[in-house]
Amino acid sequence: MNKMLIAAAASSVLFLAGCASGPDDASSAKIDELSNQVSQLSQDVQALKSESMSAREEAARANERIDNIAQSYTK
Repeated sequence: MNKMLIAAAASSVLFLAGCASGPDDASSAKIDELSNQVSQLSQDVQALKSESMSAREEAARANERIDNIAQSYTK
């Protein structure tokens, strides 16, 4: 019983010691790299949204011009 208790205590100490270690330099660098990628992708999404809105506005103007031309033929 005593040996079992000592073994359980030793394994729990080793387990907790393994969990207590902080992130290493490679993990920090990878996190920074991924954060930069997320920022870049967010900027790309915003740029594409503005381009999409510009294209929609241009399409609406083109459709209006086409409608005006079609109306002039029917009159």
